[in-house]
Amino acid sequence: MPEENGHPVDTIRMVGLRKKPDEPLGLTVREDESGYLIIARIMAGGSIDRQGLLHVGDAICEVNGMEVETLKALHEEVAKCRDSVTLKVIPALHDPPAANQVTSSLHPDSTKTICYMRALYCYDPAEDTLLPTCPTQTATEIGLKFNKGDILQIVDQSDPNWWQAQVVGGRGRRTGLIPSQELEERRKAFVRQEYDYVHKIGICGTRISKRKKKFMFSTKKSMDYDQAELILYEEVARMPPFMRKTLVLVGTHGVGRRTLKNRIIAEDPSKFGTIIPHTSRPMRELEEDGKAYHFTTREAMEADIRNHRYLEYGELNGNLYGTKLDSILSIIRSGKMCVLDCSPASLKYLRSSSEMLPYVIFLAAPGMDEIKNLYNIGSAFGYSSRNLTFDRSSSIRYSSRRARTLESLASLYEEDDFKRTMEESAKLQRAYDKYFDLVIVNNDLNDTLNQIVEAVNRLATEPQWVPVTWVY
Repeated sequence: MPEENGHPVDTIRMVGLRKKPDEPLGLTVREDESGYLIIARIMAGGSIDRQGLLHVGDAICEVNGMEVETLKALHEEVAKCRDSVTLKVIPALHDPPAANQVTSSLHPDSTKTICYMRALYCYDPAEDTLLPTCPTQTATEIGLKFNKGDILQIVDQSDPNWWQAQVVGGRGRRTGLIPSQELEERRKAFVRQEYDYVHKIGICGTRISKRKKKFMFSTKKSMDYDQAELILYEEVARMPPFMRKTLVLVGTHGVGRRTLKNRIIAEDPSKFGTIIPHTSRPMRELEEDGKAYHFTTREAMEADIRNHRYLEYGELNGNLYGTKLDSILSIIRSGKMCVLDCSPASLKYLRSSSEMLPYVIFLAAPGMDEIKNLYNIGSAFGYSSRNLTFDRSSSIRYSSRRARTLESLASLYEEDDFKRTMEESAKLQRAYDKYFDLVIVNNDLNDTLNQIVEAVNRLATEPQWVPVTWVY
C-alpha cells in the first residue's frame, strides 16, 4: 500500500499503550473537517501523558485493528480494552504545541514552570454547557469543580479556552479542565437581551431601547472602575510562616470595627498599634497635638494629598481629615502590627504594596438582635451611629401620646438603620471579597476578638498563600 487515506505509509505509526481497566487514557478527541479523529488535548498526569507516545494533533485511525471513523466508535473500542490498547496513528502534519505550557509572573520567560492560582469564584462543571465532553465521560469527570478561595495548581495553559488544573489539597489531586481567564471573561461579559435592563417593554409588547450612556474616566471615581474589573483568578505563591505588617478591619458602619480595633490594641499594646489621623481643623480648647489628631494646615494637607502621601482622606464641615502613609510606616518600623479600620476603597493600594503586607478581615453584619446589641455596646463607649434619638427624661409627660409617638418614631428610624447596615454589609462583601483573607460574622464581640487573635497568631506558625507580587 503506497498510501492510506492519502498519507504515505511511512508516516503511519503503530502505538502500543498500557492501560489500567478503571483509568481513562486522559485525552480528548475532536473530528476535523476531513473526518479524521484528531487528538485535541492530552490531560497532564494521565496515562498517555506519562508514556509520552501520543501528541496533540495526531489522528487515530484504528483501535486494536478495528477501523474507527466516528467519535462514538472510538470510545466504544477503547472501552473494550483492558490492560493494553494498540492504535494506528497518523502523526501531526505540523509540529505539535509543547505540552504542559504554563506561564507565571515569577518566571515570565519560562513556559514550563509551576503556577498557582487562587479561585475568586465557584465553578461546577456539571452546569457548564461549553465543557468539551465525550460519550463515555461526563462533565464532572472531565471538568474540575472548585470553590471560591481554593488554590489551583495550573498544569497546562496551552489551550486558550480550557486550562488543566488540580485543587491543592484535594482528594487524589485529580487533573481536570477549568475555564481560562479569557473564556470566563467573555462569558460573564455577555448579557442576553432578556437580561439587559437597557431594553424595556412598552405598550403592546414593543421593545424600547434606551440609549446607553458613556462616561469619561475620572480619577475621583477610580474605585468604581476597579469594581467593574473582572478578576477570576489571582496568582499566588506559598510562603513560609511570617507576620503581616498591617491588620485591616473592614465592615459597614455600625458593625463594631472601632470597638474591636481598640480592644485588639488593649489586648497586647506591645504587639499592636494604630495611627493618629491628621486634620486641618483648628485645635480646640484642652486638645493636644498628637493625642486625638495631628493638627496641620489645609494647604499642607492638600500638598501631601497631591503627592499621594495619604492612604485615604475626606472632608467634613469644611475641614480635611486623613490617614497619612508615613504614620502607618512609623508603626510598622517600630516592630508593631498596625491595626487599621479604613474604608474598602483603600484595599487595592494596601494589597498591592510590598511595604504594608495586609491581613484583611471582613466583619460581616450579624442578625437584627446582634446588631442592636453591638449598637448598645458602641453607645456605652461613645460610638453612637443613631440618626434620631429620644430621651425619656426630656419629656414632661412620658405617658402622653406625643411622647409615645416620638419614641415609636425613634425605634422605627433605629430599625431602618439596622436593616440598612445588613444590606450594606452584604453589598460590601460582594464588591470587595477578592481582597479578604478572613470573613467573620460579628455575632459576639468577645468571640470575634478571639477569632481575630487566633488568626493573627496562626500567621507565625502556618505557611501562607500570598499574592505573587509580594514575592521579591
